[in-house]
Amino acid sequence: MSTELIEESIPDVGPRSVGLVSTQSAILFAPPHELTLANSRRLGPITVAYETYGTLSPQRDNAIFVCHALTGDAHAAGYRSKEDLAARKAGWWDGFIGPGKGLDTDKYFVICANALGGCQGTTGPSSICPETGEPWGPDFPVIQIPDIVDVHAELVRSLGIERLLAVVGGSLGGMQVLEWAARYPERLAAAVVLASCPRMSAQGIAFNAVGRSAIFNDPNFNDGRYYRDSGPRAGLALARMVAHITYLSEESIERKFGRKLQDVEALAYDLIKETEFQVESYLNYQGRRFVDRFDANSYLYLTKAMDYYDLAQSYGSIENAFAASQARFLFVSYDSDWLYPTRQSKEVVGALISAGKHVSFIELHSAKGHDTFLIEVEQLEALARPFLERTLEVLRRPAAS
Repeated sequence: MSTELIEESIPDVGPRSVGLVSTQSAILFAPPHELTLANSRRLGPITVAYETYGTLSPQRDNAIFVCHALTGDAHAAGYRSKEDLAARKAGWWDGFIGPGKGLDTDKYFVICANALGGCQGTTGPSSICPETGEPWGPDFPVIQIPDIVDVHAELVRSLGIERLLAVVGGSLGGMQVLEWAARYPERLAAAVVLASCPRMSAQGIAFNAVGRSAIFNDPNFNDGRYYRDSGPRAGLALARMVAHITYLSEESIERKFGRKLQDVEALAYDLIKETEFQVESYLNYQGRRFVDRFDANSYLYLTKAMDYYDLAQSYGSIENAFAASQARFLFVSYDSDWLYPTRQSKEVVGALISAGKHVSFIELHSAKGHDTFLIEVEQLEALARPFLERTLEVLRRPAAS
């Protein structure tokens, strides 16, 4: 198994890129074997969009599954077309996945799949409901983190992989990693959790609620049945603008923008003028760009899944959640991340230590806030490389006779 590359078409791709890649699809949970969701509803068939990078070893023991964050997708590395290559429009974690990188595709077979409820090829509210022939919209069943993990676990099984070397993810992806380790303890040898938590804080839930409210109150929302029209573009853009602020730190915003003005020499003192400061222009740009690639209903469903997640409540305690796990754990937090602060990682690390599990933890310094795990990959690579190499070494060690 390997990702098809077209080397002769991409002479300037560079030695550390996975090159041109294609997104694949799998159809899982076809009736009568539908997936039973956490809320007991049944859903199937489910289409899953995924990409793979590198080559699966003959022992099938070098596979790493990457869980994406809230607005991510299956396209984690490389380029989907020669046009994307020319524009240097790579996958969302291209700096971390590839030959010689943190997730070294010369050594590992890396899989990334779009989450259930998403809008980038995996079944979600914008998909066609087989019973009506129309987009699901608000009739799509409410999903939770365990449902996302169940779908991805079945995808991995369908690829002929019984045990993963590691599951890796940050933010919402980190919640999925925690659930993988608790729900399928025998199916992963290591878990790498980046800038994440075992449950959303009240502050995090509050920001998600504001974003959802912006979508609900858009006059074009139409109770979620907007697929024949333009949809709640203004509300979704506003939701993204609010969320994007939480991904940064005060220091990073101040360094980048301060009080600098955008295309004007002086303040206009005009309440109607939308953009005077550079930071306003930046947030407006983020909002406009987002609505062209993401579905508002998916945003509603996935943020609710984040809010509902509570690892300790689901299993009785965090220690109970990992009682059966033999995985090696690596937790990374960032000192400027106020959305998922270090204390939340330490809560899980402390529970794992109490349970006698193998766990490593580090808080990294950065001024870039929550998004650091996506941006500053060099320091992350320095941690992940030896951790994964050691995990594979232990996995391949002959059993004592």
